[in-house]
Amino acid sequence: MVRSFLYFLLIGVFTTTIYAQKTYRKDFKAMGSGFQITVVAKDSSEAFSAINLAKQEIARIEKLISSWDINSETSAINRNAGIDAVVVSEELFSLIERATKLSALTDGAFDISYASMDKIWKFDGTVQEMPNDAAIKASIAKVGFHKILLDPKQNSVFLTEKGMKIGFGAIGKGYAADKAKELLREMGVPAGIVNASGDMNTWGKQLNGKPWTVAITNPLNKNKAFATLPITDGAVVTSGNYEKYINISGKRYTHIIDPRSGYPSSGLLSVTVFAPKAELADALATSVFVMGKEAGIDRINQLPQVECIIVDEEGEVTTSNHIKIDKL
Repeated sequence: MVRSFLYFLLIGVFTTTIYAQKTYRKDFKAMGSGFQITVVAKDSSEAFSAINLAKQEIARIEKLISSWDINSETSAINRNAGIDAVVVSEELFSLIERATKLSALTDGAFDISYASMDKIWKFDGTVQEMPNDAAIKASIAKVGFHKILLDPKQNSVFLTEKGMKIGFGAIGKGYAADKAKELLREMGVPAGIVNASGDMNTWGKQLNGKPWTVAITNPLNKNKAFATLPITDGAVVTSGNYEKYINISGKRYTHIIDPRSGYPSSGLLSVTVFAPKAELADALATSVFVMGKEAGIDRINQLPQVECIIVDEEGEVTTSNHIKIDKL
């Protein structure tokens, strides 16, 4: 998922001494990506104490959902694929359950069992020709959210086929952003932004009383924003094909693979989703990109408190029913 389309204009926050004394920011690495937390606080001690606790919460989430950590619950589920169900914590069970519901909602365009795919598509410049149809079909043989069996009585998860895997690459950072925001609000932090590698989650307002303002970058020209929107308490995530792709015989293929077909998605340059939670926005941004403009917009319009902005390959901008953008 490409995140560079999206950034926040912190209008007035760092431009005067008064504002700078009460707005604090920390950048750090987590979940293999860059994170940034900005908070409003009375002094630096209060601010960085809160930020460090949020950072610890993100590290806890990473350990919970990591498929690379052999000691994680997620790794245990993957190791036991086709063998046995694994009893997990209520938190992880609930996250997986929500993920499968999102899979059903998006007709499989979002699917955490995507991790089962054989990596026949590489976006490092080494792929010079199309994989053959048989290889593509074989690559998704073990993918399918309906093969994830959940037992709510036991809090157990069973992947029905050997070789199956689940991964949280399209939802994990959003979930971490939600949990960090939740913790900071519980601590009494009145306003801030959790930026989980582009998965933005905000609450409260800037010190000048104005909402945080998100700028949507034009994917046809990354140096320019084509619109701005205010956001007070919610999340926004962008998915796009703009920086990570390959060219084969003059055609661009994005790194966002449709888990149902095994082929790269096509037709869109970027999808920006606004939702109450970053977890939901994260999953839907990828899903809409895979589903395409018409089906994606139709699905978003059926969801309460969710909006999206789509830029297609011709540069045309399409929005969901209840969003207004201020074009620059």
